[in-house]
Amino acid sequence: MLSLHTQDSVFSLRHAPSWLSLAASAGAVNAVGFIACSRFVTHVTGTVSRIGIDAGAATTGAMALESAAVLGCLVLGAVTSAVLIDGRYHNGKRPLYAAPLFVVAALLTLLGVLGSGGAFGAFGADIDGPRGVAFLSLLAFAMGLQNAAVATSTGMIVRTTHLTGSTTDLGVHLATALHTRGDVRRTALRHAALRVGKITAFTAGAASGAVIAGALGFAALFFPAAIVAGATVLSFARTSVVAGEVAARA
Repeated sequence: MLSLHTQDSVFSLRHAPSWLSLAASAGAVNAVGFIACSRFVTHVTGTVSRIGIDAGAATTGAMALESAAVLGCLVLGAVTSAVLIDGRYHNGKRPLYAAPLFVVAALLTLLGVLGSGGAFGAFGADIDGPRGVAFLSLLAFAMGLQNAAVATSTGMIVRTTHLTGSTTDLGVHLATALHTRGDVRRTALRHAALRVGKITAFTAGAASGAVIAGALGFAALFFPAAIVAGATVLSFARTSVVAGEVAARA
C-alpha cells in the first residue's frame, strides 16, 4: 500500500504527537463550525441523515441541498488529496504528502481572515443562509483534504477528522488484546492506545476551539491552522522521500 509512514513510524514517539495534534485541530474546526452555523463539519453520518430527513419534508428540501453541498465538498477534498498523493505516484512522480495539509492550514487561515472581515456574516447568526453554507463547505473541503492525506500517508492506520471508526476500532483492538498474547497483544494495545489518544485529543481540541471561538469568533480558526502546519512540518515535509522509496514500501 502507498504510504509515507511504516507501522513502526506511525507509533513512534516522533510522529504519534502529530496524529493527536491533527485530531485536536479537527475537533477545533468542528467546534467553530458548530458555534458559527449550528452544524458539525465532519459528522458525515449526521449530515447524510439530515439530507434524508430534509429531503422528505416539503418545507426543508432546500436544506437537504445545503447539507449535500457540505458533504460533496468533503468528498472533493479527499479526491484532491488523492490526486496530489496517489495520482502523482501512479504517474511516476513524487507524491506530495505535505501539500494537502499545507493547503488545509492556508485555507483555515484564509477563512479566519475572511470571516473576521464579515465575508460570512455575523459569527453564529447566519445558520442556513448561503454564506453559512459556503463557510461550512470550505471547512468540509479542508477536512476532506486532511483526512485523506493522513490516511494515505499512514497506510490507512490513522484518520483524524471523525471518531466513529476510531471508536469501533478501539473496541475491536481491546477485544483482541483480551484474548491474545505476545506481539499480537502488544500491537493491539498500541492500536487501542492510539484510538484513545485521538478521541481525547479531538475532545480537547473541540473544548479549546469553543473557548477561543467565544472570544475571537472566526479568528479562532487560526488555532487549528497553526496546529496543522506544525504537524505537517514534523511528520510530512520529508523531501528525502521519493517515488522509488515509496514503491519499495508498497
